[in-house]
Amino acid sequence: MEREPHVTQRLGNGEGTLTPPSNEPVPRQRDVSSTRPIASEKPSGPRSRKGAETRARLVTAAKEIFENDGFLDARISDIAERAGLSHGSFYHYFESKEEVFREVAAEVDERLSAPLEKVILDPTSAAGPYERIHEAIKLHLQSYRDEARIMGVIEQVARFDQQANASRFERHRKYLAEIADSIRSLQRHGLIDDRLDPAIAAAGLGSMTYRFPEMWFVQGLFDCDFDKGVEQLTLLFVRALGLREGSWGTAGPSATGQL
Repeated sequence: MEREPHVTQRLGNGEGTLTPPSNEPVPRQRDVSSTRPIASEKPSGPRSRKGAETRARLVTAAKEIFENDGFLDARISDIAERAGLSHGSFYHYFESKEEVFREVAAEVDERLSAPLEKVILDPTSAAGPYERIHEAIKLHLQSYRDEARIMGVIEQVARFDQQANASRFERHRKYLAEIADSIRSLQRHGLIDDRLDPAIAAAGLGSMTYRFPEMWFVQGLFDCDFDKGVEQLTLLFVRALGLREGSWGTAGPSATGQL
């Protein structure tokens, strides 16, 4: 599958704010829409445990098809067949290929962002800031490496699917807001550089966590030992924050539920 450049999100309209991507037209070479054949009928969605399991099978199957064929060449009939269903059954759960793709992208994004909730923002953790950052980066890179094939497709589709891009933007905006709150907490405890604008710092560091693994695992622009990559990215984070070396251990404001 040919890889395309990463789609960046933009900072603008005031310091420390993140604004949605512009709606600039993107040239298309062909129509990628694959909506249901009868527009007047809406999918009822799962109403039972069995229905939920079937929907989950379709999402899993769709992810595999998108990874193998890319978005443009993926066919609903192939997704249904991979899930062990008829072509018509697909439309009971999803209206289009675009809709199931957005659900695949949302699930992958949730997995990649899980270390934020499980490690960095864990209120029960006794680990210090450096340890939390290191562990979160390690888990994030492991997940990104595992999901590299679908991430390449997601980055491509985000260029022309405004709805998919908007959904990703809202999730990322939420994560960046939480990171900004953690940076403020570290500043209040005197552990990092108080000259940093928390929103801008969160946006800059957040973009690094997405662009760095994309260059590494998707585009193959460079390669290195995995543990060394984790250590180097962690070092960049703590140096960028101005984290005091004496706070790199378990000491720190862990009781606050943030870094």
